[in-house]
Amino acid sequence: MKINKIITKVLALTCLVNSLLVINSKTVEAEDYWPSGVDVVAESAIVMEQETGTILYSKNMDEVHFPASITKIMTALIVLENCDLDETVTFSADAVYGTELGSSSIARDVNEEMTVEQTLYGMMLESANECAYALGEHVAGDIPSFVDMMNEKAKELGCTNTHFNNTNGLPDDEHYTTAHDMALIARAAYAIPKFAEIAGTKNYTIPPTNKHPDPTPLNNHHQMLHYYKTNKYLYDYCLGGKTGYTVVAGATLVTYAKKDGMTLICVVMKDTTSDEYTDTTNLFEYCFDNFNTYPVSDFASISEDDTNVTGILSENSELIKVDENGLIVIPKTASVLDVVAEVVPYSDANDKSVIGQLRYTYADRSVGSANLVFTSAETGSYPFDNLPVEKGGSGKQYIQVDYPRIALIIVIIGVLVWVVLFIRSKSSKILLVKHRFESKHAKREKKGMVIIRDNGRKRKRRR
Repeated sequence: MKINKIITKVLALTCLVNSLLVINSKTVEAEDYWPSGVDVVAESAIVMEQETGTILYSKNMDEVHFPASITKIMTALIVLENCDLDETVTFSADAVYGTELGSSSIARDVNEEMTVEQTLYGMMLESANECAYALGEHVAGDIPSFVDMMNEKAKELGCTNTHFNNTNGLPDDEHYTTAHDMALIARAAYAIPKFAEIAGTKNYTIPPTNKHPDPTPLNNHHQMLHYYKTNKYLYDYCLGGKTGYTVVAGATLVTYAKKDGMTLICVVMKDTTSDEYTDTTNLFEYCFDNFNTYPVSDFASISEDDTNVTGILSENSELIKVDENGLIVIPKTASVLDVVAEVVPYSDANDKSVIGQLRYTYADRSVGSANLVFTSAETGSYPFDNLPVEKGGSGKQYIQVDYPRIALIIVIIGVLVWVVLFIRSKSSKILLVKHRFESKHAKREKKGMVIIRDNGRKRKRRR
């Protein structure tokens, strides 16, 4: 059964790859327009769309800089992937005294206990360095081991110019990254709902602990999200983020914003104080004004007609559909007819129905993708569904291959054959029993009859 399913998927994907017609066979031409951008003070900057990973704007995005406290986004990502929120974090002497004197802190004491969740809020909202240190020790046992986890995760996410050497971002020659790499990290972190919640929280209160009898109020330092010292930089569409600053790093900032259904990540590095907010706001406005998202399922479809219709994905298999969550992001001046599609084999460990992926490019840039899913994998009927479109099927009638029903029929036939063979093997005994029964019955009837005469003829009569 399992082998049949695998073979069916392979055949379906093979047919798809062989007969799939891309939306537009044109090559990228010089007139393909990509907005030129906006000037910013920051030495490096990037704006990335959260769902697709499409880069809408960049300035020296692969240039190496010190990240300062935006490092804590990676720390939070590792913690959330490896801990339960209610676990107890105990602050060691190294966590309390091992960070730079005068740096960001919420004044924890040695052997103080807080939950992972409370410690994350302390680290993300108040940028508390002892919280970052304590979390690293809690997860890995020591900071070097946690740093190894950070660097391994950076490679996994596709970072190419990043090396972490601590959990908090304090100055270190071996601690550096790029705007592009930080956007990749920020995107992965924001995909975790709890991270998004924490990064977007304006205020939080840590309840009394074993060392602090009074609650500890926390305030988010991101001035585009929350009034912190000034309301000058508040931005209506801001979802949260993380601030950073050291003398050598300058101002660094990661910010999330959403408008008209499009979520963006902006990273600025080596900026001047306060200009990080102005730069980020200007970049968001530029991107929201110049780009749109389009659901792939709105313009790509699976059709039984093998026709090359511009803007329509044609394929002769009714068993494959386009994932409704697929998106592309292109300039508002462009059309979905201008994008170029490529189908590639692709699998998802969390979704066995995914058998391929449509990847889109425009102006020589990756602008989004959509998974291709095997419709019958959702319903459990292999390989044909016979289901209406509204229930995730093809809307077509096929010969139904129902393995459980076929197995039941085979069992029934087998039982009937066995019964017939059994009867045949016992036929002689059955005939003998029948003969004895008939003979006995005949004798009883004979005893029960008398002979009488009626006009010279004999006639039997029951007594």
